[in-house]
Amino acid sequence: MDKEKTFKTKTGFCHILPEKIVLTRDGIIGNVAKATVGNNISRILIIYGGLSIGLFYFAFDSYKNGQIAQPALFGLLGIYLIYGIVNSINNSATPIIDREKIKEVKFKKAIAGLTRSRFEVLFEDEQGKIKKRLIMLPGSSTDGKSATAKAIKIMTDEKLITNR
Repeated sequence: MDKEKTFKTKTGFCHILPEKIVLTRDGIIGNVAKATVGNNISRILIIYGGLSIGLFYFAFDSYKNGQIAQPALFGLLGIYLIYGIVNSINNSATPIIDREKIKEVKFKKAIAGLTRSRFEVLFEDEQGKIKKRLIMLPGSSTDGKSATAKAIKIMTDEKLITNR
């Protein structure tokens, strides 16, 4: 690889270098992500845990008062948040991934109106644990199709994608 290859992400840019992948944040969305998540997702998972505890409390309280619909709704939302926490426990928000530590890179296509296209990078962290870093691509309102095509081309040219 002669030079750095860059593509747009949801919150900034992804720079593919010969020895590493560097994710940078840019603009308002990137600054908000940096302030709320930083390089660690544990803070957001703790917030989700607190919200689910609150939802379960309100579900129980509503159930004690003889309501049926409200406890069911709060209970389902609480279960959904717990499911999200369990699925995200091995995720990482690290901005730098050594290419030699990458085990697998999968491309996940967007579901129109529901999800964004993304890359899931499985890599080994400093403690030797396998972590997953999501690289979210721009959505349909921000020229997502062409940005996704460019990102796929770069990742394919660099022989990083393992599921294509």
